[in-house]
Amino acid sequence: MAAEDPSVSGVSGRYATALFELARDENSVDAVRADLDKFEAMLNESADLKRLVRSPVFAADQQLKALGAVLDKAGIVGTSAKFLKVLTANRRLFAVADVIRAYRALVAKFKGEATAEVTVAEQLNEKNLDALKSALKSVTGKDVALNVKVDPSIIGGLVVKLGSRMVDSSLRTKLNSIKHAMKEAG
Repeated sequence: MAAEDPSVSGVSGRYATALFELARDENSVDAVRADLDKFEAMLNESADLKRLVRSPVFAADQQLKALGAVLDKAGIVGTSAKFLKVLTANRRLFAVADVIRAYRALVAKFKGEATAEVTVAEQLNEKNLDALKSALKSVTGKDVALNVKVDPSIIGGLVVKLGSRMVDSSLRTKLNSIKHAMKEAG
């Protein structure tokens, strides 16, 4: 399965594939995805956790002890917690973001979902997220999972990347187009 999907390769792909197959066998694919999403959100919010994950300075046992405390506090248990501890024990915790991305790709493929990378200037509310999902579902014919990234530099609008297709309706791009057209006209 990993070889079929270019986003699921290398070390992170092997770990994600192993986790996915275990979760599928245990009927816990969604629970593991929820735990990994929670861990990723914590990682994005905490500079200390990022440092723990990425820094080679920490010994494996120190990393494992600290990670155990983080997982307990977050309520991440079972297969997800064991998996993150195995990553740590094998000195591969630095690759956790890539493993999570690869796991999501495997789940999406398993469920027949598509995943869209969406960049917005400010966080969308649930109503707008649902409207965007509906619009993308009508185009693709599949349920679409959204990976939303906030980037204030696009000023407004949004950029949607779905597979090999990209739609850039950001205000920054429109302003650059106008600026370019005015330079050519002058």
